Amino acid sequence: MARIARSSAPRLLYTFFSSSVPPASPSPSPSPASSLLAGAFHLRHFSSGNAARARAAAADKEPWWKESMERLRNIGISAHIDSGKTTLTERVLFYTGRIHEIHEVRGRDGVGAKMDSMDLEEGERITIQSAATYCSWKDYKINIIDTPGHVDFTIEVERALRVLDGAILVLCSVGGVQSQSITVDRQMRRYEVPRLAFINKLDRMGADPWKVLNQARSKLRHHSAAMQVPIGLEDDFEGLVDLVQLKAYYFRGSNGEKVVTEEVPADMEALVAEKRRELIEAVSEVDDQLAEAFLGDEPISPADLQEAIRRATIARKFVPVFMGSAFKNKGVQPLLDGVLNYLPCPIEVSSYALDQTKNEEKVELTGSPDGPLVALAFKLEEGRFGQLTYLRIYEGVIRKGEFIINVNTGKKIKVPRLVRMHSDEMEDIQEAHAGQIVAVFGVDCASGDTFTDGSVKYTMTSMNVPEPVMSLAVQPVSKDSGGQFSKALNRFQKEDPTFRVGLDPESGQTIISGMGELHLDIYVERIRREYKVDATVGKPRVNFRETVTQRADFDYLHKKQSGGQGQYGRVIGYIEPLPAGSPTKFEFENLLVGQAIPSGFIPAIEKGFKEPPTREGALIGHPVENLRVVLTDGAAHAVDSSELAFKLASIYAFRQCYTASRPVILEPVMLVELKVPTEFQGAVAGDINKRKGVIVGNDQEGDDSIITAHVPLNNMFGYSTALRSMTQGKGEFTMEYKEHSPVSHEVQTQLINSYKGKAAE
Repeated sequence: MARIARSSAPRLLYTFFSSSVPPASPSPSPSPASSLLAGAFHLRHFSSGNAARARAAAADKEPWWKESMERLRNIGISAHIDSGKTTLTERVLFYTGRIHEIHEVRGRDGVGAKMDSMDLEEGERITIQSAATYCSWKDYKINIIDTPGHVDFTIEVERALRVLDGAILVLCSVGGVQSQSITVDRQMRRYEVPRLAFINKLDRMGADPWKVLNQARSKLRHHSAAMQVPIGLEDDFEGLVDLVQLKAYYFRGSNGEKVVTEEVPADMEALVAEKRRELIEAVSEVDDQLAEAFLGDEPISPADLQEAIRRATIARKFVPVFMGSAFKNKGVQPLLDGVLNYLPCPIEVSSYALDQTKNEEKVELTGSPDGPLVALAFKLEEGRFGQLTYLRIYEGVIRKGEFIINVNTGKKIKVPRLVRMHSDEMEDIQEAHAGQIVAVFGVDCASGDTFTDGSVKYTMTSMNVPEPVMSLAVQPVSKDSGGQFSKALNRFQKEDPTFRVGLDPESGQTIISGMGELHLDIYVERIRREYKVDATVGKPRVNFRETVTQRADFDYLHKKQSGGQGQYGRVIGYIEPLPAGSPTKFEFENLLVGQAIPSGFIPAIEKGFKEPPTREGALIGHPVENLRVVLTDGAAHAVDSSELAFKLASIYAFRQCYTASRPVILEPVMLVELKVPTEFQGAVAGDINKRKGVIVGNDQEGDDSIITAHVPLNNMFGYSTALRSMTQGKGEFTMEYKEHSPVSHEVQTQLINSYKGKAAE
């Protein structure tokens, strides 16, 4: 649920600004002192020392904040469900001294992992919200965001990636690259996040890191190579050989906290030499400096190789692959060193804002605390003390008690309280600068809003929010709990842009929409747990759409005379489908010549075509998309014409020509990926055909078949139960929204008849 980072110990204050290259070999981190006192101490000095640092900076031409920024990392940990992300984060917090004992996700001790702090997560054993925390490792400050791996929560992953500078993609050494790993990797690509891969669970039966590495190259198209070679696998997994430093690391102590460095075992020297050459070759392909040395047969020192890997990783041309077993406490410290050595600091990543005063012109942000404040609200939560808003600061400094402006709404807000987060615990701070992630209380805003100090009018690029694909009718069991019920829905809407709430005009029921069955079930469950409101849930409903397939003309005169001022408006034109791949779903074009209709009425005409009930198609009452309306002519009356008259004329004109445009119904089609043992392949494929799915891919992976199919969402309800019974519980599947596409003629007739039947009741 939360995030942020900066040194806590006063004795680390001076190293925070002093230059040193991160040590290459892992060693246990110094244990942090009391974080609250230290945070306050640090921040007092942070402000009071500005003048002195500014004078020093003038002397050596280095800005005072450069060192602190270079020692900061904002990273996310994301992966396929059950790859061990939360366990890995838990170990990282333990080794960096943020927590003093380890609790498993499986929660046998009844405590549960630190990052899974929402009640529901400990029951479901899946991470739902991106808990954020900060820690320090070797005088570096790291903000870590633990993201959900389930596809229904991809908005959480996207929001986390939007504000990160680097990420760790966790892969399971047995499961390999799974469907969700591909989705997460695609999201990392979209937000241009440099990443490391971590092959986890090397202690499990059937662990094969080299198979996973090859899958990452083929399925994720990663240009990658191993940074380490494991010493033994499965039950014999003892340690790792670092291919950069050519040292062997063993993890001793009850929790693997003592890292012992030894020479490479003699029986592994040939394999290590081969894998190191493979690593150098892979990096040489994307880094010219290393390529020159490699082609000239010059000896390549560990420092040169480390610098080349860093350059290639930050440029997103190379993905270093680390290995280990978080559960068995092996390989986590070298991964932390990898974060420091190879992932970028905030000033090495370019961020862009859109200048609202110059028609959304792209502006590159410097990322320095000296510039004007630019911060993005990327996550909202309803805490015990009101709304908690997570901010990533891209430029400038934010201070408690100062005024900031929400660019999206234009409101001026005072910052009442500024905190740094550790999962769901918080630490008060006085100020924070560019590159950091903090939370503020009492600021009313929506997810994705941008805050500035008022000197600039920038917004950060909007986050990609997918349309909901599924709806459920919900209502509270008892009439008295209506207040709490609507409070819960309002909160969830603000927190999650993919969760929508509406009202069914016919039945008067509350309709919630989201990204799938699990997504909506989780919210119904949260209403019950957090607000103590029991809700009854109706049958899931698919969000169909309608569209037109051919041009149809309209010519409609709306005329009403009933004493007093009448109504008069005539509109002439045509509707047609928008071309494929059009960025908008509705387009209105005014091709009027002359003043047949006064220009003041044109917006009312557009409104009439654009708004419900017009946009609700006559076939099954769902919104009409991909529609272009062209107005070519019309007529107005000097006295009787009004905005209302023209709006009504547009509504009736649309109804008049809609049937002539040969409308069709569009249904959401899902991209479904199944992993089933080969003996059940026939039964599963037959079932997909029965559900009117189209199989687009079928691969073999060991004894399993990986089937990829496009299936209409309407035919996917209750599929998890069906798949379990078909495969004796061995099959698994994930699905995500692909597109809306036209339904077959028989389905269309069926849907229209059932809609008419409901309307007649």
